[in-house]
This record gives sequence, structure tokens and C-alpha cells, in this order.
Amino acid sequence: MNQNRRTMLKASSGMTVLGLAVAAGLIKPNEVFAAAGYPEKAFNAKSMDELIKALGGNMPTESKDITVVAPDIAENGAVVPVGADSKLAKTTEISLLVSNNPSMMSAQFMIPAGTDAKVNTRVKMGKSSDVYALVKADGKYYFAKKEVKVTLGGCGG
Repeated sequence: MNQNRRTMLKASSGMTVLGLAVAAGLIKPNEVFAAAGYPEKAFNAKSMDELIKALGGNMPTESKDITVVAPDIAENGAVVPVGADSKLAKTTEISLLVSNNPSMMSAQFMIPAGTDAKVNTRVKMGKSSDVYALVKADGKYYFAKKEVKVTLGGCGG
């Protein structure tokens, strides 16, 4: 078997197990990210000010070059598809934030050089909220937001 393929299979099986553990509620996403070296304060931030301070940046600027991909109305807050697309040059990070969730930061993606800066995932939303795409490009932070109305909450109360 090709060594690269073997390495990829090992990595993907580990990520699958980790993803299932998070989905089952056995571990919290912020515990996984904290273990990977992300600042714990970023995952506990309740406001954009706190989040940017934890990430060590300056307040973001709104940008028309960022698109938040999310439904206008989510019928089930437990599985809301969200994403972002950045047309900003030198995009290195995309974070998806839900302002009314207990932890504002829902996901953070590192964007390798030379790849399209487009991400998609699913998040839980307890109630209607603004969903932000926070993008780090050329060392500065930018954002875009979209309101998503939730008809059935997904965060357990």
C-alpha cells in the first residue's frame, strides 16, 4: 500500500472518531480546539470585542468581498448549514461565529496558500442570530454577517 495513502487513512479515521465524539456530545468542540493549541478565550468569547482580543487582532472591517452562506430561516437549529466564501487576497483563516450562541465561535478554518477560501459546515443555533464570517487576510480581520431565523432551537434549551 502506498505510504501517503496509509497516512491519509490513519488521519481521516482519527478525525472521523473525533467528529463522532463531538456529535455525540462526549466532548465539547472547544475542548478539541483548546487541545490543538487554539486560545481558549476565543472559544469562550461572548462578543466580537472579546473574540478579536483573544485572537490578538484589531477590530474587523466589514467587507463586500466576503459572503456568508446560510439559510434565511433554519427549521431545525440543531443542524444549520453555514459557510463562507472570501474573495480577499491572502486569506489565511475563516471563522464562523454565531452571536447568540453560548460560545460565539463555532468553527475556525485555516486556509492554505493557493486554495479557494471557501468553507462549509453545520452548526447548532439555540435561537435566531446573526451569523458572522470572520476572515483574516493579509494579517487583518474582515467580516460579513447574515441574520438567520431559527424556528426550532438546537442547543437544548
